[in-house]
Parts: sequence; C-alpha cells; structure tokens
Amino acid sequence: MSSQGEIVHAVRDKLGNILVIDYRKHRVMTFDSVFEQSKIERERPWLPVHEYNRAMLLPTAYFAPENALVLGLGGGVLVSGLMRLLPDIQVQAVELRPRVVEVARSHFGLPDSDRLNVFCGDARRYVEESEPGCYDLILTDLYQANRMSPAQSQRQFICQCSRALTDRGWLALNFHRMPDENGTLFREIRRQFASVLVFRSKTNNYVIYGSKQMLDPVEVGDGRLLELEQRLPIGWKKLM
Repeated sequence: MSSQGEIVHAVRDKLGNILVIDYRKHRVMTFDSVFEQSKIERERPWLPVHEYNRAMLLPTAYFAPENALVLGLGGGVLVSGLMRLLPDIQVQAVELRPRVVEVARSHFGLPDSDRLNVFCGDARRYVEESEPGCYDLILTDLYQANRMSPAQSQRQFICQCSRALTDRGWLALNFHRMPDENGTLFREIRRQFASVLVFRSKTNNYVIYGSKQMLDPVEVGDGRLLELEQRLPIGWKKLM
C-alpha cells in the first residue's frame, strides 16, 4: 500500500503499527496491512469514502437518533459523519487502542466537541455494562489488522447490543463476509429485531441492520433523502 502513497505518520503499540498514508486526495489509516481501516477525503475529513461506511449511516434516513454508540473508532469516519449529519446528536465511541484515538484526533479531524465522548477499552465489555435501552443507534465496525474481531460474530454480543438499544433503536454491523442466513448468528439477529436488512457493497462488505420497529424499506421519501444529501453528500438515493 505504501508504495502508492506517502507514509506521513507511524506509531506503534503492543498490538502493532498504526500508519497514516496520504494519497493525492485521500488519507488512509492502516494497521500495517493491505486493509484500509479508515479512509477520508483530505479536504473533507467528515465525508466517508468507503461505500460500506456510508451504508452504515442509512438508519438515519428512517429516524433521527438522539444518541449513538460507535464501536471501533478507527479514524473516526462514522463519528465525524454522524456529527456532521445530525447537529444535536450525542455520540459515545469505544476504541480498544489509545494510540488509534490519538491518531484520529491528530490526522483524521476527529471532532473536538462536548457532543462526543471517547472511551478506551473493550467494546464487548462496554456494551455488556451499558444500561438497558440507553442508545438509539449502535454502529459496530470492530476490525483487527487482518480480520474482523470475533466479537461481532457472537450471539451474546448481538443480544447485548439489542438490550442496550431503545425501543426505536437500530443496530448496524459491518461484516467482511455474509454470515450464513441459516446459522445461529443470523437467527439471533432475527430473534432480537423486528426488521432485518442487508446491504452489499461493491467490495463485498455486508452491512447488516436490525431495527426494533417494523418498517417498510421503501418508506423514505425523496425529500428526506435530499435533505440528508445536503448535509452529508454520500449519494443517499443510490445507497437506498
């Protein structure tokens, strides 16, 4: 990866390297691997670049969450997008690696705001210890250098996320491959949520959504999508 861009920052912690690589228009965070953990436009750091990151924001087309929990901060792409999109939202982010938080602040434009709190620690434990019904939206994007965190594929994790959501809440999970629709994980998601949707990105990432409310996937009008596009231009109509 670095042969195509310039490494502008590099730090190391006990889990490995954290690299920041600049390209002509974009900036990437990677954990010393071929996988891009986060990608932003250098001139608009609040704008998600990866299609699956954009897709993870789709629940906001259906409702305006008052608060959100983001599990796996990375460069802060989801956090920055949410805060740009929803000026009143309160965001709690959880990131295992303190150095990642430092890099998100220094090189990825992570907002310095009283609407954002960042906790350094284990995401599974954080969700487990959360009060029931305290979040409107949970976005989980837990990845290590070369693979998805095993936590995201555990039934208990899905149950804990569901418990932490309000009765109008949404969960969105980023998977690098589609779970077996007849397997125990997917059955648990269906058991916990009234509506389950799946988005497949061009890079074959799968975003799985669970909504506590029954919904019509086509109920979002063009007016709402235009409003969202004006706030955060990520191609809402195309994503829907």
